[in-house]
Amino acid sequence: MTGAVAARRTDAPAVSIMLPAEAESLMIVRQAVTGVAEALGVGDQRRDDMRIAVSEACTNVVVHAYPDLPGSLCVGMWADDDGLVIRVTDAGRGIIPDPLRQSPGLGIGLQLMATLADDMHLSTPAGGGTEVVLTFLAGG
Repeated sequence: MTGAVAARRTDAPAVSIMLPAEAESLMIVRQAVTGVAEALGVGDQRRDDMRIAVSEACTNVVVHAYPDLPGSLCVGMWADDDGLVIRVTDAGRGIIPDPLRQSPGLGIGLQLMATLADDMHLSTPAGGGTEVVLTFLAGG
């Protein structure tokens, strides 16, 4: 399932949450990921990988998406035939390359997400914002 979002299984847990793009929201997202992963029988190490990758995606929203005004982050999670798909979206400014690295952070979050997930798809939808889709294959 490279670069595409598979259809959700109708018998699997599905979660969709919208939260303020604030650091305090990250704990809620991590708890939601934990709950869905546990419901699917995901092992401890894989569940930790999911929490870290999703935390990185949400941290990017908090730090980069809305530099001068409040905003929100949305997280959707569902099982498909391959495993668990987690989508993090915002309606912020989108991905803006910064060759001078004037934004906070070490700049390794995207690489970390790509390493921990079996598939990562990053896009800037036509209406603006950013979408990160992380897929964690069953048994991965």
